[in-house]
Amino acid sequence: MAYIAPIHRPNSVRHALRVNLYPGEDECLILAKTNRLEIWKLEESGTLVHTDTKAVNGTISILQKLQPRDADTELVFVGTDRFHYFTFGWNAADKRLETVDSFFDIHEKHMRDAQSQDMCCVDPTGRFMVVLLWEGVINVLRMHTVKSKRQNLHWMDQIRVSELFIKSATFLHVETGHPKIAFLYQSRTDIPDSQLVTYRLTADDKNTEVSRFEVRDQVDRMDIQDPGASILIPVGRGEEDQKRYIIRNASTARAQLGGVIVVGETRLLYYDDAAKKTVETALPESSIFVAWAEYDVSHYFIGDDYGTMWLLEILLDGAVVTDLQMTKIGVTSRANSLVYMGKDILFVGSHYGDSQVFQVDLSTKSLTLIQTLHSIAPILDLNIMDMGNREGEGQTTNEYSSGQARIVTGSGVYKDGSIRSVRSGVGLDDVGILAEMENIRALFSLKSYGASKTDILVVSFLTETRIFKFNPDGEVEEVEEFSGMIFNEQTLLTQNVPDGRILQVTTTSALLVDAEGGVVVSTWKPAEGQITNVSASQEWILLAVDGRVVISLQIQQDLVRVEHNDLEEKDQVACVHLPPEYPSIGVIGFWKSGTISIIDLKTLQSIHSENLRRKENNASIPRDIALAQVLPPHQAGPTLFVAMEDGFVITFNVSKDDFSLSGRKSIVLGTRQARLQLLPRTNGIYNVFATSEHPSLVYGAEGRIVYSAVTVDDATCVCPFNAEAFPDSIVVATEKEVKISTIDTERRTHVQTLPMGETVRRIAYSRIERAFGLGCFKRQVKNNEEIITSSFKLVDEVVFKQLGKDFVLDSSPRVELVESVIRAELPDASGNLVERFLVGTSYLDDAQGTTPEDAIKGRILVLGVDSERSPYLISSRNLKGACRCLGILDDKIVAALAKTIVVYSYNELSSTSAEMKKIASYRPSTYPVDLAIEGDIIAVADLMKSMTLVKYHPPSFDSGAKLEEVSRHYQAFWATAVCHVDQESWLESDAQGNLLVLRRNLAGVTTEDKSRMEVTSEINLGEMVNKIRKVNVEASENAVVIPRAFLGTTEGGVYLFGTIAPNQQDLLIRFQNKLAEVVETTGNILFSRYRSFRNEERESDGPFRFIDGEFLERFLDIDERAQREVCEGLGPDVEAMRNLVEELKRIH
Repeated sequence: MAYIAPIHRPNSVRHALRVNLYPGEDECLILAKTNRLEIWKLEESGTLVHTDTKAVNGTISILQKLQPRDADTELVFVGTDRFHYFTFGWNAADKRLETVDSFFDIHEKHMRDAQSQDMCCVDPTGRFMVVLLWEGVINVLRMHTVKSKRQNLHWMDQIRVSELFIKSATFLHVETGHPKIAFLYQSRTDIPDSQLVTYRLTADDKNTEVSRFEVRDQVDRMDIQDPGASILIPVGRGEEDQKRYIIRNASTARAQLGGVIVVGETRLLYYDDAAKKTVETALPESSIFVAWAEYDVSHYFIGDDYGTMWLLEILLDGAVVTDLQMTKIGVTSRANSLVYMGKDILFVGSHYGDSQVFQVDLSTKSLTLIQTLHSIAPILDLNIMDMGNREGEGQTTNEYSSGQARIVTGSGVYKDGSIRSVRSGVGLDDVGILAEMENIRALFSLKSYGASKTDILVVSFLTETRIFKFNPDGEVEEVEEFSGMIFNEQTLLTQNVPDGRILQVTTTSALLVDAEGGVVVSTWKPAEGQITNVSASQEWILLAVDGRVVISLQIQQDLVRVEHNDLEEKDQVACVHLPPEYPSIGVIGFWKSGTISIIDLKTLQSIHSENLRRKENNASIPRDIALAQVLPPHQAGPTLFVAMEDGFVITFNVSKDDFSLSGRKSIVLGTRQARLQLLPRTNGIYNVFATSEHPSLVYGAEGRIVYSAVTVDDATCVCPFNAEAFPDSIVVATEKEVKISTIDTERRTHVQTLPMGETVRRIAYSRIERAFGLGCFKRQVKNNEEIITSSFKLVDEVVFKQLGKDFVLDSSPRVELVESVIRAELPDASGNLVERFLVGTSYLDDAQGTTPEDAIKGRILVLGVDSERSPYLISSRNLKGACRCLGILDDKIVAALAKTIVVYSYNELSSTSAEMKKIASYRPSTYPVDLAIEGDIIAVADLMKSMTLVKYHPPSFDSGAKLEEVSRHYQAFWATAVCHVDQESWLESDAQGNLLVLRRNLAGVTTEDKSRMEVTSEINLGEMVNKIRKVNVEASENAVVIPRAFLGTTEGGVYLFGTIAPNQQDLLIRFQNKLAEVVETTGNILFSRYRSFRNEERESDGPFRFIDGEFLERFLDIDERAQREVCEGLGPDVEAMRNLVEELKRIH
């Protein structure tokens, strides 16, 4: 059974809307991101702030606003790709947003989908709406006029129209009160053309009967000279001084405001439908225009396909339109939607790159970028780089949530193309580097006398101590002496204590110094031996001498020894700790026995002890301790953390009353001991920073303790540092330097970007070269001609810096395009395995000639990496078909060509030459789009006919190598990607956003049964998956979900796919079904309808043996009563189900 959950939610913006949603507030911005509606508000600074998110059980395809009569706020109309429609708006009684209307098209689907996308337009009054979903059919709706139903939509009629391929539609501004609509359409399928036609929407004066949209109902019809015209812009009537005047003599009438602009690729046309006059202007530069937004009645922003923003200006003489003018004003992401927010703020929503917010200056006709909303859509390819595992290709991958597995995507299109690194973890942002220093043992922060904030940093080394002083401006100086402190020894501990004094403990003594006078007030030294461990609170010091003698000192006017305990030869002290919130106790970890004890500081007698050893593991020695309030006090008591020698961290719940220990848990943070540092938060709550080879932050969230990787790999020790110039910061010491950083308080997804300025179509990762191989192509316009160039390049795995030179493919006379890039270990001329990159290509145009070169439709290139880390060509093989994808089977190359799967042997003759020989082939149903190889089985994803499993038989003494079909999925399925997930199971995706888990039926009775693949799980994801990458994760024995693959989608979503443990399958299915009965989403669309499999052939009733992890997480958001209702009859109680959902949430 299958499980899927988002790691990075889709953030492509296809629809955006400025709407008056909240009473008494400015208009806000609503963004449609696949299945979420995000609400953003505009701040005074011009930046947008995210305020709310509404989940929708559907992929949003329509977003519009309506204006109920006499209402203070507007309604938002939303349509999904499954013909669910709803409106939502502000409920004044409940003071919240709620769904008003929700309807679903229950009719049998018999009409053809509109060839263009679903469209919806609303008239300027906000009361009439036309929805275009089907070819040759429009749906007409209006707001109810009855007072009690003014918030509701009335479905007026469904009308056939003769215009089939409608490119754009808009309502016109009218003064008569009778709405008028204009269609820009193409009249022929074989030759591009453009026609403009206008109709009156209603047939009667009361606007209650819909027009028949027949030829006699047409108001105007005209040919548009530009066949590439695709946008209609309605022009308003203007202000009072621009009001149109009526001229009865049509021959002398002139075009005035209130008409429509037709935007073509080479010209602009303004048409005044009242005066029947046109104004036409040729464009100074042709382009393909894709989106527009109104600034005012005579200025419009228009974005083109190349990311250029234009300003369209209507030149006026009063209300008379004299000319149209287009001016370039800047460069943006390729826009899918433009929204003018007022106050000279323009929002650019993009599916092809980052969305952006610009400040507009109309006087200088320029744009200034003020905010970027990052997006990783569309993901064309992805790969996985495991920073916690550098041993080799066959090793298992760390779990994504550990922060060690980094997903690297090829995102964006054309100039918005980039590489994005998606990683889970707590963000650590460097503010500045203090100095380069090595072998730092510890860091401490202090306040000098009279300072309100931290201004002293103490850096301890093995044989010395250095001190740095910070002024309020952030300037730093190293001081030679400070308040009588010792500089020529290692400092084990230093901190501020009451009465303006500073405590310093070195290996030989403990000092109490007066910060104001700079004199030592009190000194304590052990009679013999050295201080090996120490911890202190505001009142006590607990230390160990030579690991054998435990001594407690009280900080009074002097340092007063209260008690000592000589362990003699019985045991040794490994670590000590005094909790900041509980001054009367201490915690000691012992070396020989592997135990910890909570002791009374006055008597040094044990209150509670706990053995930490796991069986006979002698490495189970406590090496560091922290006891603090990590969860809020009303949820839980303090937690004791014990870092062990072998990389485990063991935790206990500590009773506030008698300090007894309970609830023992353990987690692996690395292979060596972690150092624990308390980082104070507000209200007496602490985070714990654990430094090991993979540093982690331990924090409380949603009633649980969470361990999350930190986005810094080389921290050795840290300390809190809340300075005037660096508020709420920490100081981090690495192997080579000391730096000041800010740290997030909890885990989130972090995205690092390398802009490429071209499409990154394919991405391959080489552990050996420590680099990514990228297959890219660039689009440029020169002299009004598009020029495509394709190349292969290497970038560094960590900093994403380009390495060496590009390997550029052919661009003249024929354009060669990268289709596939993989890395492989292939034998060199000596038989040793070496790293190679394989590139599959195709030629864009079909050559008309008869020469041998004209028969070449693609190539396979074998590339090596030279000493300067530049790619160079070893071998090239010409093909008679495009090479769609590549794979490796042992030391052989598998290529998916246009209509054939071919296996090639590879023989490298020298470092610059090799030969590939065809040894076996197989012909799929139509066109292979993806390959997945497991052992000797090759899975072939077919463009139209789902997938086939083909077995490779090596050559024998009496026959050559061959490919044999062993199993097939007998259904029409427009596949996009395939991947092996477990044993005989395969995961496949299609262009409609469906996911199938298919299993080879080895237990079938007949040969035909065995050759049929059976569906074991299916779901509709709502997004087209471009790439599936398999992962091998070493999961624990009691893991609920075992991660199997990562998926990248066109909408910018990255998903984790996993299989569910057999003992949890029934529980999770029943849990999901019960949750679907209780959880309500905006629009009231059923979960089962949203997630049910759907393609042209069939539609199921709901997801089949597939768990939606994002949906399960909504269990944590509902109230306690609803949670009890869901858990009724399940078996486990509410707390157990909450813990289960939390556990699932932590894996991604």
